[in-house]
Amino acid sequence: MTSSDIDKSQIMYARLAGLMYLVVDAAYLTFALVTTRFRVPGDFAETAHRITGSELLYRIGLSSGLVASLCIVFLAMGLYVALKPLDNDLALLALVFRLLEATFVGAQAILGFVVLKLYISADSLNAFAGKQLSMFVTLHSTTDWVIFNSFAIFFGVGSTLFFYLFFQSTYIPKLLSGLGLLGSVLVPIVCFGSFMWPQQAKMLQLGWAPIGLAEILVGLWLLFKGLNLQVSTLSRPLSK
Repeated sequence: MTSSDIDKSQIMYARLAGLMYLVVDAAYLTFALVTTRFRVPGDFAETAHRITGSELLYRIGLSSGLVASLCIVFLAMGLYVALKPLDNDLALLALVFRLLEATFVGAQAILGFVVLKLYISADSLNAFAGKQLSMFVTLHSTTDWVIFNSFAIFFGVGSTLFFYLFFQSTYIPKLLSGLGLLGSVLVPIVCFGSFMWPQQAKMLQLGWAPIGLAEILVGLWLLFKGLNLQVSTLSRPLSK
C-alpha cells in the first residue's frame, strides 16, 4: 500500500469517526432522556403506567442505547485507523478502552429491555408487594447510575488517549484537540467523584460540558474538513 493510499484511508476513517461522534452523542442522549423521563422514583405503579401508555416511545429510547453501543465500535475503529500512524500502541490501547465502553452501553440497554418485561406485565403488581416493587424501581435506577459512571470511566481513558494523539499532531486544530483532551480528563474525575460523593453527583455533572462540546465540534470538523496530513509534530517513525 502506497503512502497516498494510507493517507486516503486515514481521511476516510476520520470522516467516519466524525459522523459517529455525532450519531453516538445523539443516540445516547435520546436513550438517557427518553428512559429517565418515564421513571418515578420509588413508585413502580406510576412508572409502569407511564411506560405502558407510551411503550413504543420507551422501546425507541432503549433501542437508541443499542444504536449508541454499535456506533461506538465504528467510532473507535475510525479513530484507531486515523491515528495509528502516529503511535500504534497508544491508538490500540485507546481502541480497547472504547470497545469496553461500547460493551457497557450495550449491557445497559439490554438490561432496560429485560426490566421492561416486568413493567408491562400485569402479573407484576400481584406477584410482589408494593414495598418490594418500589425498591425495585430504586434498584433499577441505581444500577443504571452505576453502569453509566463505570463505562464513562473507560470512555474517559480511551478518549484521553485519542485526543492526546490529536493534540500531538496537526491533524485538527490545537484548540479542538486541547478542549477534547481537557474534557476527556475531567470525565473520570467526575465519575469517581460521583462514586465517592453521590450527594454531589448533580453538581459534578457539569464536568461533562467540555467533552460534550468538544465531541460535537471535532465530529463536525472531521466530517467536513477531514485531517490535515501535510505536517505532523509527532513524526511517522513512532509508528509500530
